Amino acid sequence: MPKKSNIYWTNRSRCPMHDSRSKTRYRLGMASGHNHARCIHSALQTAQQLQGKALTPLRAQVLQALWSGHRAFGAYDLLNYLNAHARKKLAPLSVYRALDFLVSAGLAHRIESLNAYVGCPHPGERHALQFLVCRACQTVTELEDPQISKMLTKNAKARNFTAERSVVEVLGLCPSCASLS
Repeated sequence: MPKKSNIYWTNRSRCPMHDSRSKTRYRLGMASGHNHARCIHSALQTAQQLQGKALTPLRAQVLQALWSGHRAFGAYDLLNYLNAHARKKLAPLSVYRALDFLVSAGLAHRIESLNAYVGCPHPGERHALQFLVCRACQTVTELEDPQISKMLTKNAKARNFTAERSVVEVLGLCPSCASLS
């Protein structure tokens, strides 16, 4: 798996998985001392509470891998990581099926511009898909700005367009990568 990165969050240096009071739902950049094990544990706990959705061992492993670095991972990155730590080699189709399940269950998002996946910090909540994607380190920051959603809905209606799904991805550089350039 690509190099692990640590992140910090804007509200008391915690990611929203750890602080339900947080109204600020976005990542700013890298910081040392972030505990990924806590994110992984929270994500697995949430996944196991889903009614009628089976979290198989493979799905749990893929979810753990997605939360291991707070960045987008391609299916083959995940496959290589899982195969490096498994007794039995997995087929790509198995990983894709697990990813499809996690996305449909709301536990992960597909980042279209990278053809990669990231864990969802707000599983079980209906929310807009708005992302800031660092083109250098592939850190993905999930936003939830109602003004963006309202503007898109308003513009679609003005053109008699029936929007079914909206995904906003903004490519650029995170603060850590921008400071290096």
